[in-house]
Order: sequence, then C-alpha cells, then structure tokens
Amino acid sequence: MKLPDLNAPIGVFDSGIGGLSVLRALRAALPLERFVYFADSAHAPYGEKGDAFVLERSIAISQQLMRDHAVKALVMACNTATAAAIARLRELHPNLIIIGIEPALKPAAANSMNKQVAVLATRGTLGSEKFKALLNTQSQLAHFTCQPCDGLAEAIENHLDDLNAPVIHELIKRNLQLVGLNNKFPSIDTLVLGCTHYPLVKPVFQSYLPASVTIIDNGAGVAKRLISRLKDEALLQNDERSKGGVQFSSSAAKPQNWTAVLNA
Repeated sequence: MKLPDLNAPIGVFDSGIGGLSVLRALRAALPLERFVYFADSAHAPYGEKGDAFVLERSIAISQQLMRDHAVKALVMACNTATAAAIARLRELHPNLIIIGIEPALKPAAANSMNKQVAVLATRGTLGSEKFKALLNTQSQLAHFTCQPCDGLAEAIENHLDDLNAPVIHELIKRNLQLVGLNNKFPSIDTLVLGCTHYPLVKPVFQSYLPASVTIIDNGAGVAKRLISRLKDEALLQNDERSKGGVQFSSSAAKPQNWTAVLNA
C-alpha cells in the first residue's frame, strides 16, 4: 500500500450531515488542512439500522475515499459507525490513521457538579457493545441517564433548510422531558449530545434547558486526537501557504446550503 502523503486531504464521513458538527471543530483546529466530507445521505440515518449494514457501508465509503482522494487520515464522524465498524476498518487499513467518535461521557462526568448526566443518542449507539463498555468505565464517576431519540437525527437530516422546524422542537422537548430535564427543577446538570447531528440544533436544546445545564459534544476531542496522530506520523500540515478547504460528496443529492451550515 502506498504511504500517505502530507499534502493529501483528510477524509470525514457520516451517515448524513451530522458530521458537519465534527468538521466544524476539525477546521477550527486544523485550518491548513484539506478535507473531503462524505455524507451517506442515501442511507441515513445509521442509528436505527443494523450493525452489519453500517459495517458494509463504512467499508465501502473508506475504500472510496482512499481510492478517489488518497486520504491521509479518516475521521468517522458518526457514533454508530464508530461502534459498528472502527475495529474492522483498522484491520483492513493498518497504515491509515482512523479516528472514531464516541459520546463524551468522560468529560461530562468531570464537568458535572452533582454527578447527574443525561445522554441523548441514537438507539444504535446506546445499544452497541462499544457504548456499554464506555458506560461501564464511567459509571463509578457519575450517574448516566441514557435516552434513545428515535427520529431526531432523521428530522434534522430532512430539515436542513429549517433547523428550527416544529418537528425538531417536539422531538427534543419530548426526550428532555423523558430524562427529567425541564426548565424548573432539573436533577441533571450536564447533557451529552451523543449523535453528531444533535449539535447542529444546539440552540433548540438550549431553549428548553435552564442555564445551569452544560451541553457537551465531542468535536473538540476528536480534533485533539487527530492532531496528535498526525504529529506522530509526521503528516500534520504546517505550510502557511496552504489554504485548506473542504470538498463535499454524497451518496444522494447534496443540499446547496452545506457550506452555510458548516460556517454557522
């Protein structure tokens, strides 16, 4: 296999547009790097599909990004895909930097003053063995109330032109109520957004939460790990003449406002 090139782009993929929330953090931390973002929108969302299907799609997408763009690193900007496929992708591509993502339970436990944390994610993420193992490592540090938000990722995907749509408000309000969060007497002081779609509608979450509740996602953590791995492999772009940038691709028709969402 040909070794990665310093000037090659970094591949980022998600089941749809949720990974744009991770890409925001990556671009902020790595402004000199080029990125190729692939949204598997024809098959979104992954969170309510089986592991075998998600593994098949993850393998196909990684191979496409390597073949068409010779990416020097791959970021799986999807919790469900990470849980289902990262171990296999690392076996298939041992020379490629592969960074996954998982709900930010560790920083949430550290942040929570009363050690009461809510985790909102897809059913696929919460039901995965990878998440259960992560939860087990943190369960002595805080109490986690986990809630599968069926339909929310799909609603965000389908309302990219209006992320303030009533269906998004209704789903968020309902799931916050189910974990006991409300504007009056929250017993939980930290909320983990465990799906990369959810940070795209963070203002909607905030509108139903008291100011005392901290919202945590994992974009910054992913960027930190990627920088560390790029440095280890001497693949971190440090040429100030590099302008960076993003190229978008998708398995379905690409909405025209991806750049606007990314820069919001």
